[in-house]
Amino acid sequence: MNKQVLFQDLGLMDYKVCWDYQESLFNETITLKIANRNLAPEQQIETKNHLLFVEHPHVYTLGKSGDASHLLINDNQLLEKQATYYKINRGGDITYHGPGQLVGYPILDLDHFFTDIHKYLRLLEETIILTLDEYGIKAGRSKGETGVWLDEDNIFKARKICAMGVRCSRWVTMHGWGFNVNSNLDYFSNIVPCGIQDKAVTSLNKELGHDVDMDAIKEKLKKHFSALFECEIINQQLV
Repeated sequence: MNKQVLFQDLGLMDYKVCWDYQESLFNETITLKIANRNLAPEQQIETKNHLLFVEHPHVYTLGKSGDASHLLINDNQLLEKQATYYKINRGGDITYHGPGQLVGYPILDLDHFFTDIHKYLRLLEETIILTLDEYGIKAGRSKGETGVWLDEDNIFKARKICAMGVRCSRWVTMHGWGFNVNSNLDYFSNIVPCGIQDKAVTSLNKELGHDVDMDAIKEKLKKHFSALFECEIINQQLV
Protein backbone atom coordinates (compact mmCIF):
# COMPACT_ATOMS: atom_id res chain seq x y z
CA MET A 1 0.00 0.00 0.00
CA ASN A 2 1.35 3.38 -1.08
CA LYS A 3 0.71 5.99 1.62
CA GLN A 4 2.72 8.72 -0.07
CA VAL A 5 0.80 11.64 -1.58
CA LEU A 6 2.55 13.83 -4.16
CA PHE A 7 1.66 17.48 -3.53
CA GLN A 8 1.64 20.31 -6.06
CA ASP A 9 0.63 23.94 -5.55
CA LEU A 10 -0.62 25.05 -8.97
CA GLY A 11 -1.14 28.70 -8.02
CA LEU A 12 -3.75 30.52 -10.12
CA MET A 13 -4.77 28.26 -13.01
CA ASP A 14 -7.58 28.29 -15.58
CA TYR A 15 -10.31 25.84 -14.59
CA LYS A 16 -10.30 23.86 -17.85
CA VAL A 17 -6.50 23.57 -17.89
CA CYS A 18 -6.57 22.25 -14.33
CA TRP A 19 -9.49 19.92 -15.06
CA ASP A 20 -7.54 18.42 -17.97
CA TYR A 21 -4.52 17.97 -15.72
CA GLN A 22 -6.65 16.24 -13.07
CA GLU A 23 -8.14 13.97 -15.75
CA SER A 24 -4.66 13.00 -16.96
CA LEU A 25 -3.56 11.96 -13.46
CA PHE A 26 -6.89 10.24 -12.80
CA ASN A 27 -6.85 8.28 -16.08
CA GLU A 28 -3.18 7.37 -15.66
CA THR A 29 -3.98 5.80 -12.29
CA ILE A 30 -7.01 3.90 -13.58
CA THR A 31 -5.14 2.64 -16.65
CA LEU A 32 -2.35 1.35 -14.43
CA LYS A 33 -4.80 -0.39 -12.07
CA ILE A 34 -6.43 -2.18 -15.00
CA ALA A 35 -3.06 -3.22 -16.44
CA ASN A 36 -1.92 -4.56 -13.07
CA ARG A 37 -4.79 -7.05 -13.04
CA ASN A 38 -3.10 -9.09 -15.75
CA LEU A 39 0.33 -9.08 -14.14
CA ALA A 40 1.91 -11.22 -11.46
CA PRO A 41 2.23 -9.39 -8.12
CA GLU A 42 5.98 -8.92 -8.57
CA GLN A 43 5.41 -7.29 -11.98
CA GLN A 44 2.72 -4.84 -10.91
CA ILE A 45 3.54 -1.11 -10.81
CA GLU A 46 2.34 0.77 -7.77
CA THR A 47 -0.18 3.53 -8.41
CA LYS A 48 0.49 7.08 -7.21
CA ASN A 49 -1.57 9.47 -5.09
CA HIS A 50 -1.76 13.22 -5.68
CA LEU A 51 -2.99 16.33 -3.88
CA LEU A 52 -3.34 19.56 -5.87
CA PHE A 53 -3.94 23.02 -4.40
CA VAL A 54 -5.09 25.73 -6.81
CA GLU A 55 -7.01 28.97 -7.18
CA HIS A 56 -9.12 29.55 -10.28
CA PRO A 57 -10.17 32.68 -12.15
CA HIS A 58 -13.91 33.29 -11.69
CA VAL A 59 -15.79 30.18 -12.81
CA TYR A 60 -19.09 28.39 -12.16
CA THR A 61 -19.21 24.61 -12.40
CA LEU A 62 -22.30 22.39 -12.54
CA GLY A 63 -22.11 18.78 -11.34
CA LYS A 64 -23.61 15.94 -13.34
CA SER A 65 -26.70 15.78 -11.12
CA GLY A 66 -27.11 19.56 -10.94
CA ASP A 67 -29.86 21.85 -12.22
CA ALA A 68 -28.73 24.31 -14.90
CA SER A 69 -31.41 26.79 -13.75
CA HIS A 70 -29.33 27.32 -10.60
CA LEU A 71 -27.05 29.54 -12.70
CA LEU A 72 -28.94 32.83 -12.43
CA ILE A 73 -27.11 34.83 -15.13
CA ASN A 74 -26.85 34.51 -18.90
CA ASP A 75 -23.85 34.27 -21.22
CA ASN A 76 -23.55 38.05 -21.64
CA GLN A 77 -23.56 38.58 -17.88
CA LEU A 78 -20.90 35.90 -17.49
CA LEU A 79 -18.71 37.87 -19.89
CA GLU A 80 -19.35 41.10 -17.97
CA LYS A 81 -18.24 39.42 -14.77
CA GLN A 82 -15.21 37.85 -16.50
CA ALA A 83 -16.49 34.42 -15.45
CA THR A 84 -16.73 31.09 -17.26
CA TYR A 85 -19.15 28.18 -16.87
CA TYR A 86 -18.62 24.43 -17.21
CA LYS A 87 -20.76 21.33 -16.86
CA ILE A 88 -18.46 18.77 -15.28
CA ASN A 89 -18.31 15.14 -14.15
CA ARG A 90 -18.29 15.46 -10.35
CA GLY A 91 -21.22 14.92 -8.03
CA GLY A 92 -23.20 17.81 -6.60
CA ASP A 93 -24.92 20.85 -8.04
CA ILE A 94 -23.53 24.27 -9.01
CA THR A 95 -20.71 26.04 -7.24
CA TYR A 96 -18.33 28.96 -7.71
CA HIS A 97 -14.54 29.08 -7.74
CA GLY A 98 -12.46 32.23 -7.84
CA PRO A 99 -9.37 34.01 -6.55
CA GLY A 100 -9.08 33.79 -2.77
CA GLN A 101 -10.82 30.41 -2.66
CA LEU A 102 -8.44 27.56 -1.94
CA VAL A 103 -9.41 24.53 -4.01
CA GLY A 104 -8.09 21.08 -3.09
CA TYR A 105 -8.10 18.19 -5.56
CA PRO A 106 -7.03 14.84 -4.06
CA ILE A 107 -6.46 12.21 -6.73
CA LEU A 108 -6.09 9.15 -4.53
CA ASP A 109 -6.17 5.44 -5.17
CA LEU A 110 -8.37 4.55 -2.22
CA ASP A 111 -7.19 0.94 -2.41
CA HIS A 112 -4.12 2.31 -0.60
CA PHE A 113 -6.31 3.77 2.18
CA PHE A 114 -9.88 2.43 2.52
CA THR A 115 -12.63 1.65 0.04
CA ASP A 116 -15.39 3.75 1.60
CA ILE A 117 -16.52 6.91 -0.22
CA HIS A 118 -18.61 8.04 2.76
CA LYS A 119 -15.53 7.91 5.00
CA TYR A 120 -13.51 9.69 2.32
CA LEU A 121 -15.92 12.64 2.21
CA ARG A 122 -16.10 12.85 6.00
CA LEU A 123 -12.29 12.99 6.22
CA LEU A 124 -12.17 15.77 3.64
CA GLU A 125 -14.70 17.69 5.72
CA GLU A 126 -12.72 17.00 8.89
CA THR A 127 -9.58 18.40 7.23
CA ILE A 128 -11.38 21.74 6.80
CA ILE A 129 -13.04 21.59 10.25
CA LEU A 130 -9.72 21.06 12.04
CA THR A 131 -8.08 23.83 10.01
CA LEU A 132 -10.86 26.28 10.91
CA ASP A 133 -10.50 25.35 14.56
CA GLU A 134 -6.94 26.71 14.45
CA TYR A 135 -8.45 30.10 13.64
CA GLY A 136 -10.96 29.87 16.49
CA ILE A 137 -13.84 29.02 14.13
CA LYS A 138 -16.14 26.20 15.22
CA ALA A 139 -17.42 24.41 12.12
CA GLY A 140 -19.43 21.26 11.50
CA ARG A 141 -21.63 19.31 9.11
CA SER A 142 -25.22 19.90 8.04
CA LYS A 143 -27.26 16.69 8.05
CA GLY A 144 -27.77 15.38 4.54
CA GLU A 145 -25.58 18.07 2.94
CA THR A 146 -21.94 17.52 2.01
CA GLY A 147 -19.49 20.28 2.92
CA VAL A 148 -18.50 22.35 5.96
CA TRP A 149 -20.84 24.76 7.71
CA LEU A 150 -20.92 27.32 10.50
CA ASP A 151 -23.89 27.42 12.88
CA GLU A 152 -25.23 24.44 10.97
CA ASP A 153 -27.96 23.75 13.55
CA ASN A 154 -29.42 27.27 13.40
CA ILE A 155 -31.75 27.69 10.40
CA PHE A 156 -31.40 31.48 10.62
CA LYS A 157 -27.59 31.59 10.86
CA ALA A 158 -26.37 28.48 8.99
CA ARG A 159 -23.78 29.34 6.33
CA LYS A 160 -21.49 27.27 4.17
CA ILE A 161 -17.76 27.93 4.16
CA CYS A 162 -16.56 24.97 2.09
CA ALA A 163 -18.31 23.13 -0.75
CA MET A 164 -17.37 19.61 -1.85
CA GLY A 165 -18.01 17.47 -4.88
CA VAL A 166 -16.05 14.41 -5.97
CA ARG A 167 -15.85 11.78 -8.64
CA CYS A 168 -14.75 8.23 -7.88
CA SER A 169 -14.16 5.39 -10.35
CA ARG A 170 -12.44 2.08 -9.57
CA TRP A 171 -11.73 3.65 -6.15
CA VAL A 172 -9.74 6.49 -7.72
CA THR A 173 -10.89 9.99 -6.75
CA MET A 174 -10.81 13.42 -8.38
CA HIS A 175 -12.34 16.89 -7.85
CA GLY A 176 -12.61 17.84 -4.16
CA TRP A 177 -13.26 20.98 -2.09
CA GLY A 178 -13.66 24.72 -2.59
CA PHE A 179 -12.72 26.45 0.69
CA ASN A 180 -13.73 30.11 0.90
CA VAL A 181 -10.68 31.73 2.49
CA ASN A 182 -10.40 35.26 1.04
CA SER A 183 -13.21 34.85 -1.49
CA ASN A 184 -15.30 37.59 -3.11
CA LEU A 185 -18.69 36.35 -1.93
CA ASP A 186 -20.60 38.63 -4.33
CA TYR A 187 -20.11 36.01 -7.05
CA PHE A 188 -22.27 33.54 -5.11
CA SER A 189 -25.28 35.81 -5.66
CA ASN A 190 -25.29 34.68 -9.30
CA ILE A 191 -26.12 31.05 -8.42
CA VAL A 192 -28.15 28.92 -6.06
CA PRO A 193 -25.06 27.50 -4.31
CA CYS A 194 -25.06 23.69 -4.36
CA GLY A 195 -28.79 23.92 -5.10
CA ILE A 196 -29.49 25.07 -1.53
CA GLN A 197 -31.80 28.09 -1.49
CA ASP A 198 -32.31 28.81 2.19
CA LYS A 199 -28.76 29.03 3.59
CA ALA A 200 -26.00 31.59 3.20
CA VAL A 201 -22.38 31.35 2.12
CA THR A 202 -19.44 32.73 4.07
CA SER A 203 -15.64 32.91 3.99
CA LEU A 204 -12.87 32.79 6.57
CA ASN A 205 -11.88 36.42 6.02
CA LYS A 206 -15.49 37.53 6.50
CA GLU A 207 -15.74 35.59 9.76
CA LEU A 208 -12.41 36.91 11.07
CA GLY A 209 -12.73 40.44 9.74
CA HIS A 210 -9.40 40.33 7.89
CA ASP A 211 -7.67 38.47 5.08
CA VAL A 212 -5.82 35.25 5.88
CA ASP A 213 -2.30 34.30 4.79
CA MET A 214 -2.83 31.64 2.11
CA ASP A 215 0.56 29.98 2.57
CA ALA A 216 -0.14 29.50 6.27
CA ILE A 217 -3.55 27.94 5.67
CA LYS A 218 -2.13 25.62 3.01
CA GLU A 219 0.35 24.25 5.54
CA LYS A 220 -2.42 23.70 8.11
CA LEU A 221 -4.57 21.87 5.54
CA LYS A 222 -1.68 19.65 4.52
CA LYS A 223 -0.92 18.85 8.16
CA HIS A 224 -4.48 17.78 8.94
CA PHE A 225 -4.91 15.92 5.63
CA SER A 226 -1.71 13.96 6.33
CA ALA A 227 -2.82 13.03 9.86
CA LEU A 228 -6.37 12.04 8.89
CA PHE A 229 -5.37 9.96 5.88
CA GLU A 230 -2.27 8.61 7.69
CA CYS A 231 -0.13 9.52 4.72
CA GLU A 232 3.17 11.23 3.93
CA ILE A 233 2.87 14.34 1.78
CA ILE A 234 5.77 14.77 -0.66
CA ASN A 235 6.16 18.29 -2.06
CA GLN A 236 6.73 18.41 -5.81
CA GLN A 237 7.96 21.31 -7.90
CA LEU A 238 6.03 22.26 -11.02
CA VAL A 239 7.86 21.39 -14.22
